[in-house]
Amino acid sequence: MADRTGKKISANVLLLSAVSFLNDLSSEIIMPVLPMFLESLGAGGKVIGLVGGLRDGISNVLKVFFGYWSDKTGKRRIFIYSGYFISIIFKLLLAVSRVWPSAVVFSCLERVGKGLRTAARDAVIAESMANERGRGFGIHRSLETAGAILGAVTAFGLFWFLKLEFRSIILIAGIIGFAAIVPIRFISGSEARPQKLTLKLGIAGLPLRLKLFILISGVFALGNFSYMFFVMKAQGIFSGRLSVAAPILLYVLFNIVYSALAVPLGSISDRIGREKVIIFGYICFSVTAAGFAFLTSLAAYVVLFALYGVVHAAIDGNQRAYVADLASEHLKATAIGTFHTATGLAAIPGGLLAGLLWERLSPQATFLYGGLMALLSVFLFLVFNHFADRPNAQAVAKA
Repeated sequence: MADRTGKKISANVLLLSAVSFLNDLSSEIIMPVLPMFLESLGAGGKVIGLVGGLRDGISNVLKVFFGYWSDKTGKRRIFIYSGYFISIIFKLLLAVSRVWPSAVVFSCLERVGKGLRTAARDAVIAESMANERGRGFGIHRSLETAGAILGAVTAFGLFWFLKLEFRSIILIAGIIGFAAIVPIRFISGSEARPQKLTLKLGIAGLPLRLKLFILISGVFALGNFSYMFFVMKAQGIFSGRLSVAAPILLYVLFNIVYSALAVPLGSISDRIGREKVIIFGYICFSVTAAGFAFLTSLAAYVVLFALYGVVHAAIDGNQRAYVADLASEHLKATAIGTFHTATGLAAIPGGLLAGLLWERLSPQATFLYGGLMALLSVFLFLVFNHFADRPNAQAVAKA
């Protein structure tokens, strides 16, 4: 199949994009109401920050193991299937939670499915459009985010027009998730040649530039705290039912911008280099965080949620594509898993620190912390790229 420019799009990329569209339709019904649901059960800023970090951390820490296992066995489809199914089960369990500790557990365990499926799925995308990975990941992220838009709009409709409580909204989302499994059976040629690897050798064999980038992305993840803090900050300028409805609509705006720009920024990274686009995304996050720290008007939040969408469009797919670019052919899933694990491990203390700053100092402190970490990541990117380009860099690293 071809897009409007006449360029061919891999059928596997389209199928996986359809899976992610349907899964995100389900997930993003939950996402904008999750911080409010946790607050309604008695969770405070520290707990919500920890949930945000754990949700990213659990899934990402598991990705390297399942990525390695996928490379070692040559299997892709079984990891994709089981990953989506596990997520559905814990969404349904989240819906029946009555106290915040059980909601925290089920919300975090739902991300086990993401950890199981992501590295294998991303490896299939990378292998299916090997010469245009930025575009391939951009197409996937764009359709995935289109599902997120529809999901967030659906959450608004269920809350505002049908007047459903959070628990009922989450239950409906879990039931919708079953549709995401259907397109997986039509994926073809997704299995790879089994590799004779050990996990230690797979990680140790990553190129120097990739190791440096994984370190940089980990630093950025320390300050790239959960979207839930942005939603909670927006709640503060509204009252009544608008304190729920308005942040959901701002979250919709974020996803619209993200979806609209994911493919263009992926294609731009194919042409000018992924480093430039990723650095641009880091800088945009710093500006966004500073805006949330100092601005409190509705007009400002409209601009800032849109800019937050630019951040994700510039960073999410392009970071994965950059890892795939730098990895050797037989270790792509392991490399992608290692990247996700590093950022996941950083997200756990990062989310907890953001929550502590929110609760003990102020929301302003949380956003200033995030902005400073993003600027530090830009500085490290520039310094490490200079180091990696030196002729004797490999020799220095080995010594």
